Amino acid sequence: MRPAGLIGVLLIVFGGIVLALRGVSYVKDRDKADLGIATITTERHGFIPPWVGAVALVAGVVLLFAGRGTRTPQL
Repeated sequence: MRPAGLIGVLLIVFGGIVLALRGVSYVKDRDKADLGIATITTERHGFIPPWVGAVALVAGVVLLFAGRGTRTPQL
């Protein structure tokens, strides 16, 4: 499979997962401070909205078909 087709398949899978889960949240940054008796932890969360999954899905389909290319028949 050509690289464009492989990237297209990966984008389709990623887009499908994001759409199925209606967005994906993740932890961007985690800070931890130890004060002896107490430990303070802060987390910053990120969110991938569903429209990003839809764009990835469409881009994956386009790349998949572009990666197929046209092959000339051998004579």
